Amino acid sequence: MRKLILDKQLVDDGWLYLDNDDSLLPGADVVVPLARWKAERETLRQHDAGVGVRIEPGEGIEDIVPDLADIPLVCLSFPAFHDGRGLSYARELRERHRYGGQIRAVGDVHRDVVHGMYRCGINAFDIREGKSIADALIAFGDFSTGYQGDVYDPRPVYRRGA
Repeated sequence: MRKLILDKQLVDDGWLYLDNDDSLLPGADVVVPLARWKAERETLRQHDAGVGVRIEPGEGIEDIVPDLADIPLVCLSFPAFHDGRGLSYARELRERHRYGGQIRAVGDVHRDVVHGMYRCGINAFDIREGKSIADALIAFGDFSTGYQGDVYDPRPVYRRGA
């Protein structure tokens, strides 16, 4: 079974990634593209297991906001290191919409980015093939504090006290 980092812990990943034309598997937790969620929303809500939604850069999250209570997992795609739109989506989900479900980074995810992604509200990391998941897990200890506020504590460091 594939491993991922969830809430700073190494765990087994039981979710299946589906494309627009893949069949739903009874009893399986699945992640579908945003286009499929929009086209099959009512059918997917009747699925007998979890249904997550994958958001690509440029798609935005507006189409899932009314359904967040029914979506236990939002996957944010990071196709390239330099594309950080998913970071903005994560902060918007956590701060503006108070989303409490799993926000998972997929794509070009590796040690150098997990700490910053976590501070934006991403709590699950599907580490890119060829990169060490154990090494990425260690990255959470690279910094003791951040100068700017984040989704967990919005105060800048000078407002936090000693």
